[in-house]
Amino acid sequence: MTTFTPTSAAETLSAVQWALAEEQPLEIVGHGSKRGIGLPVQAAHTLDLSGLSGVTLYEPEELVLSAKAGTPLAEIERLLADNKQQFAFEPMDYGPLLGGVAGRGTIGGVLAANLSGPRRLKAGAARDHILGIEAVSGRGEAFKSGGRVVKNVTGYDLSKALAGSWGTLAALTTVTFKVLPAAETETTLALRGLMDDAAASAMALALGSSAEVASAAHLPENIAGRVLDGAFAGSPATLLRLEGFGPSVAYRLAKLKDLLKAAPGLEEIGADASRNLWREIRDCAPFADGSERPVWRVSMAPSQGHRMVSALRMEAGADAFYDWQGGLIWLRMESDPEAETVRRLVKNLGGGHATLVRAGLQWRAATPVFEPQPPALAALSARLKNEFDPKGILNPGRMAAGADEASQVQTQER
Repeated sequence: MTTFTPTSAAETLSAVQWALAEEQPLEIVGHGSKRGIGLPVQAAHTLDLSGLSGVTLYEPEELVLSAKAGTPLAEIERLLADNKQQFAFEPMDYGPLLGGVAGRGTIGGVLAANLSGPRRLKAGAARDHILGIEAVSGRGEAFKSGGRVVKNVTGYDLSKALAGSWGTLAALTTVTFKVLPAAETETTLALRGLMDDAAASAMALALGSSAEVASAAHLPENIAGRVLDGAFAGSPATLLRLEGFGPSVAYRLAKLKDLLKAAPGLEEIGADASRNLWREIRDCAPFADGSERPVWRVSMAPSQGHRMVSALRMEAGADAFYDWQGGLIWLRMESDPEAETVRRLVKNLGGGHATLVRAGLQWRAATPVFEPQPPALAALSARLKNEFDPKGILNPGRMAAGADEASQVQTQER
């Protein structure tokens, strides 16, 4: 077994060309913070991109940042914070949920997994903020796409095609993202005591108002005590985040409180606590318990999320909480992932995507981890895979087993 540790794009190209010539598959990793997502990769050799590290361009006035793919995301976020800027899509850190430590994810992994966070409904995901990439395909060819400006038309956007491909199409060497100013302050309004269905209605009302709610989540009673050191213990918490300039936030908060005055209880969460709260929601902290109990990440219509959870609990043991106005459901199962049950219920309630983001090795090897694609999309994905990696040497088996791999490349992180 060989581990390649390139420190430049040229060395990365050389490693992939060797693998192609020898027809030896490669597992592509950064710091391995998301290694536990997907099926076990069928490769004897590893391409470790953690040596490709460092910010290569940062122009705060132009709202553009370029970095080598192995650069730790935490390092970049500290740089942005020093300049009062941010990635508006607030990418999730999977490390703690998967039994690792926080802050190990890389900027290349952000795009490869198409990460996002609680601001997803307002700001989109990584694919909506990528400006350009440099990469090496499974054909052993270095290529570039996009550029360093926000408006850049270069034909088919390969940068977005790589979002959510989990390293099965190309090895990223450099990425360029759009950055945005960070909010001056934020406040979270917590509605206490609402059941899941009433919370879904309240979140819909808030998001449809002129209060410009940036994020909306609901923590049922058995989950609420697992964030902010138990600050919400004892009853459900429906959470609405407001961001912006101080006077604007105060004005919109007053409007929101008036709109929701019929709620059983209203609490204000100050800026520092609010930031910590949404970071914990972003990183699925309530389920980061050090176990391998299966965790699903389900995206579907916000109006149907609580109905799916209610139906699921009639058939299997599960804990759940909601982000994205109820359109993102985090599920922790008792032991069995119950894949057929989860996906059947999602399909019956309007459809969506269910990704098994944590499970023991035996379950990961036996379960379709990523949402199976309909035939037309699967055929398109297979053609895309064939164009980028016809020999199947990059992360083989990560997204599907055996011959099904080519039909599984997709933007899973919605």
